[in-house]
Amino acid sequence: MNRNADPQTRVRGWRRFKDAGVVVLMNLWCYPALILWTLLGLVLFPVVFGLGLVFLRMPADRLMRLLVWIYGRGWVVLMSPFVRFRREGMGLIEVGKPCVFVVNHLSFFDTYCMALLPGYDITFAVRSWPFKMFWYSIFMRLARYLDVEGSSWQETLSNCQSTFAAGGTVLFFPEGHRSRDGELQRFYTGAFKVAVAAQVPLVPLCIEGTDHLLPPGRKWFRPCTIRLRALEPIRIRDYSDTDGHILLRKQVKEHIAAALASMRTQNSQ
Repeated sequence: MNRNADPQTRVRGWRRFKDAGVVVLMNLWCYPALILWTLLGLVLFPVVFGLGLVFLRMPADRLMRLLVWIYGRGWVVLMSPFVRFRREGMGLIEVGKPCVFVVNHLSFFDTYCMALLPGYDITFAVRSWPFKMFWYSIFMRLARYLDVEGSSWQETLSNCQSTFAAGGTVLFFPEGHRSRDGELQRFYTGAFKVAVAAQVPLVPLCIEGTDHLLPPGRKWFRPCTIRLRALEPIRIRDYSDTDGHILLRKQVKEHIAAALASMRTQNSQ
């Protein structure tokens, strides 16, 4: 560092040096910790899953969703030395009541952050690619996650209705892929058609900060604050006509966009 530089320049240089050191330390901790946590889960899974079936007497798919939620909570704990997690509006969610969640998509780790939700019985409705990876596929199929890209509309609706009948929830990323610029992308209609057809409430969720943690195209973590906010549930009875899901999609996107703008304004203050 140049000792002849003015004090402000030296302060900025020190801060950059300090920030770089924190980033290095974070990655030296987080990657090995996540790998070990995953390996531990894989080793213990057959025993834990078997004992859960015997003693908890839960259906296999529901038990698998519980274990996925626990794995996500462990990830939150491991990241917490470098990441601040904030939950907002969780009291609006009625745990144990069927609903459709929709959430914006910024990072690969958005799915891990769904462990911040108060309930564990969440069925993810996702595209086909994770089902093609053997290290994901077996667990996703045990949890009866939905391949919305590889299934017909009727199959998707039927599977969602089975989930609702058992008191579970279904979560969609309506953009279908991660945003590259942090802005909301086009919303697909599947989640909204399901909510209208099944007549279950729809709960918009907003996630902010995961694009700073690990955006698409970057390989290293950065410290950040991640906020997950639940918005007011939307009752579906007002959207029951033929094109109701289209209006619902438009209004939900507007609600999420407004909430994200508010969250980012708060963060900049």
